[in-house]
Amino acid sequence: PAALPAGSVRLSFLGHSSFLIETPQGASAITDYNGMVRAAEAPDLVTMNNAHSSHYTDFVDPKIALVLRGWDPAGGVALHDVTHRDLHVRNVPTSVREFGGARINGNSIFVFEIADLCIAHLGHLHHVLTDVHLGELGQIDVLLVPVDGSYTMAQELMVEVIDQIRPALVIPMHYFSAFTLAGFLEL
Repeated sequence: PAALPAGSVRLSFLGHSSFLIETPQGASAITDYNGMVRAAEAPDLVTMNNAHSSHYTDFVDPKIALVLRGWDPAGGVALHDVTHRDLHVRNVPTSVREFGGARINGNSIFVFEIADLCIAHLGHLHHVLTDVHLGELGQIDVLLVPVDGSYTMAQELMVEVIDQIRPALVIPMHYFSAFTLAGFLEL
């Protein structure tokens, strides 16, 4: 890909809930990396959430230097705060619904800070946010939002989350049909 001018970022939708994020200094990241939806070249960094196998893999390309899981495999809280070149990535832990209850801290909202922009990927969010979540997120410019309306949360509740965060730009993802996307856009 062509070099990016200073103060810019390239965001490319790869599929489902995976985006390629590229910076002027050549850092690259893929969100919800699953090993199936890939970029032409291995990124420097990947983020993953484990609600479903379409959002993570246990078989990460060895060329990827940084693997940030949105959950702690040992059962604790995943906490990430890393900088690679001009890309800063941090996470805000959230929970995931499961049959019979919730998996506390089973998901993360990943925040990518590049070129004076904050891009947040909600991952597989299953609930509206608390004041603590909102404080940890800070000001978000671009919000990548799962809008399927069933596997994550009802579209009306996702609109409530968008209203909580108040980003400048919302990019829908994680939808399975044009009908589902149209329903979200109508809201």
